[in-house]
Amino acid sequence: MLTAQEIIKKTLDLAKKSDDSDVPVAAIVICDNQIIASATNTREQDQDLFGHAEINAIKIAQKKLKTWNLSNCQIYISLEPCVMCAGAIAQAHIAEIYFAAYDYKFGACGSKYMVFPKNTKIQGGICELEAQEILKDFFAKKR
Repeated sequence: MLTAQEIIKKTLDLAKKSDDSDVPVAAIVICDNQIIASATNTREQDQDLFGHAEINAIKIAQKKLKTWNLSNCQIYISLEPCVMCAGAIAQAHIAEIYFAAYDYKFGACGSKYMVFPKNTKIQGGICELEAQEILKDFFAKKR
């Protein structure tokens, strides 16, 4: 069984492989200790504002499991979810969220906003420095 840190490391590796036009964020959905979905941001690539990593991963997981209800799944993300993604996670009934870097501008797991009910397990800051470095490098290249 992989640890939260090992899965977050996988999200960071995936984020590094993102299309150069998209912010390097990745998400992985786990069900029964298996990776069932992984995705990166594709907003710029697809010109779709819903192309966030979490939404992309949730769609893949729902298709694979043939249900919208992901209550027996966990999601791991390289960056704290925004309000839109947090809403999608909550609507999919995912009860465990793990992420690397906090997003103090748009984060919806407590740093800026809190979207989830109290019974949702949230753990942030896993491998945070590495995640921040990936994002810093991306934005430094854009400027």
